Amino acid sequence: MARSPCDLRLLLLAAAAAFIYIQVRLFATQSHYADRLAEAERSENQCTSQLKSLIDQVSMQQEKIVALEEMKIRQDEERAQLKILIQDLEKRSVQKLLNKNVVPVAAVVIMACNRPDYLERTVESILKYQTSVASKFPLFISQDGTNGAVKKKALDYKQITYMQHMDLEPVRAERPGELTAYYKIAKHYKWALDQLFIKHNFARVIILEDDMEIAPDFFDYFEAAAKLLDNDKTIMAVSSWNDNGQKQFVNDPKALYRSDFFPGLGWMLTKSTWIELSPKWPKAYWDDWVRLKEVHGNRQFIHPEICRTYNFGKHGSSLGQFFEQYLEPIKLNDVHIDWNSEDLSYLREDKFLTKFGKEVASAMPLHGSDAVLKAQNMAADVRIQYNDQEDFEQIARQFGIFEEWKDGIPRTAYKGVVVFRYKSSPRRIFLVSPDSLRQLGV
Repeated sequence: MARSPCDLRLLLLAAAAAFIYIQVRLFATQSHYADRLAEAERSENQCTSQLKSLIDQVSMQQEKIVALEEMKIRQDEERAQLKILIQDLEKRSVQKLLNKNVVPVAAVVIMACNRPDYLERTVESILKYQTSVASKFPLFISQDGTNGAVKKKALDYKQITYMQHMDLEPVRAERPGELTAYYKIAKHYKWALDQLFIKHNFARVIILEDDMEIAPDFFDYFEAAAKLLDNDKTIMAVSSWNDNGQKQFVNDPKALYRSDFFPGLGWMLTKSTWIELSPKWPKAYWDDWVRLKEVHGNRQFIHPEICRTYNFGKHGSSLGQFFEQYLEPIKLNDVHIDWNSEDLSYLREDKFLTKFGKEVASAMPLHGSDAVLKAQNMAADVRIQYNDQEDFEQIARQFGIFEEWKDGIPRTAYKGVVVFRYKSSPRRIFLVSPDSLRQLGV
């Protein structure tokens, strides 16, 4: 059946509408993709630009790295040359200090860090007595760190060889709250002693710190003691210090003692002893480490009754510990003793054991809770027995001497005996352990 013209027009209109709709959608889609394509092109251009910029930056960084590597190589070369130059200058400086006709008794090193005023006071005190014996006792200053004022002060003294310990590695304490200064000090000591014993091959070294004054007979004392140190292997070191050397506890400038307790504070040791200690040197608290029985073994230390050094360092790593009570009242010897004419053979282990044992045995024994009071009224040497560390500390506190122990040994003790004068008089007080007399062979 034939369609009417009206139906055909409707079909055409519908087809035209569909065509128009399709064209509109197609145009919209083309437009959308055209926008996306444009955006993609912009993004691509931006990425290309950023990539180029990154490539340029990488290239610049690579150039900087190459330049830095070249600079490091040059600095390493310069550092190596400077090190050789410093070693050469140091060697020449040491050679100038040494007299070819005189074998040095010992190198003397002042350990310094950041106290230029203390260093100056120490050096001026030493030079008063060292100048006349400079060839026997060449003088060094070893500085830890980069303090400019200390370095300038040290270099002002042309008769002294300057050494600088540079350690830029961060210090890590083993326990929380510890002062890292004690770690730095231990490392500095090892470095300085390695330099003097191994590099410069000195037979003996005397160690001082930058807060000490010395006595007039300081060098004579160590010269005489050097022979003793060489000939008696039961002596580990010789010290110029007495922990109980306060004015009220000393009297005889010639008196010397053996002790199982390392005194430190101005002391001399030999190269052979250092070769033993250096490989196992501790990270910190080196002086307390030397006081361990496992370190010093059956060896003792020589110390004078009256100190040959005076420690004025109220401000330092120890934060003034013990200063007012024990250090400030120390008596510095002011009498010149001709030590080279003194017979020190009594300090040999066998002779001293016998001599000291007789002195302790002949002292009047005092007993009871009022022993300290009785001692004050006696006119002769006395001995008082303590039962343990707590008992010793209680008696020491009454007299005013050092109460401290290290590894079971009281300060200054020999075979458990601590000896000191009473109120600067010639008479002595012997504090003895329950086992002292047996150890002394009495």
